[in-house]
Amino acid sequence: MPAPMPPALVLTAGRGRRLAPLTDIRAKPAVPVAGRALVLRILDWLAGQGVEEAVLNLHHRPETITRSVGYGAAAGVRVRYSWEPVLLGSAGGPRQALPLLGPRFFVVNGDTLADLNLRELLEDHLRTGAAVTLGVTAHPDPARYGGVLAAADGRVRGFAPAGGGAAALFVGVQVAEASAFADLPAGQPAATVGGLYDRLLRFPGGDGPGGIRARAGSARFLDVGTPSDYLAACMAVAEEQGQRAPTPGAGSEVHPTAALRRTVVWNRAVIGPRCRLEDCIVTDDVHLPAGTELRGAVCVARTAVPGSGGGRAGPRRVAPARVIGNARVSPLDAGAGAGS
Repeated sequence: MPAPMPPALVLTAGRGRRLAPLTDIRAKPAVPVAGRALVLRILDWLAGQGVEEAVLNLHHRPETITRSVGYGAAAGVRVRYSWEPVLLGSAGGPRQALPLLGPRFFVVNGDTLADLNLRELLEDHLRTGAAVTLGVTAHPDPARYGGVLAAADGRVRGFAPAGGGAAALFVGVQVAEASAFADLPAGQPAATVGGLYDRLLRFPGGDGPGGIRARAGSARFLDVGTPSDYLAACMAVAEEQGQRAPTPGAGSEVHPTAALRRTVVWNRAVIGPRCRLEDCIVTDDVHLPAGTELRGAVCVARTAVPGSGGGRAGPRRVAPARVIGNARVSPLDAGAGAGS
């Protein structure tokens, strides 16, 4: 009988600046993907892989995550939370959560969907004695995303920036030893790439036990980084489920004479008669009047306050927008900025 799977830390604390203005309303992991919150889809996948316990770190709009997830019953995983009063980053977050995780754990990005085999990733990690093992796949777009530079045997040599040449794509899933993070100061922001992992690679033992490894596979990878990415991920998942488009969210009303194409509608929205929407995202509580025609747009109710929920970083610069009905309407991706 195989050993129990380690717990997973799902990184759900980030502000999601590139996904603005959607993240004015919900934390990035709480946005609905084909009718189910992204974080619940991640937890569903973890449960299907045999993971029984997960920890979610929280900072921006935490209530939108906890409201969807609770204690994990809807996904069949026991969930606990690690609160970050200050956003701690990709290494500081795991360091903060160590008391909840035990000696070894998976780390899963909360803004991507991937389907690699966790058991195989874990077995490879145990076989090599690595401190960290990264799940990677062939790179679909080196000009846009950075990558992992690894030798043929999986030993990681470094990390390439976007446009930095041939590299494997990190799919947002890894397994790590708690000892890799234990020496970081608690409660202090810290990064993995550009920080902790680069230091691990400089240690004399970086090529052997205790180093960083990569396991290559053919995992599907869906990013939910920007509104365009999000829309594409929703369409892809809906198609996998046999739907032409995602079903409008709870409490939403779409008039029979309205025509929606490649459009996502969140909860409690009202799409009036003769509306024509293509490649659009309509968020919670938006009301669009009769005859509205939009293409490549994001609609956010004007009651949504930019920068709310994460608060401590100050107001976000809002992209130019027009007002239609009760909605602030901006071009798709116009509000996307740098940062997580």
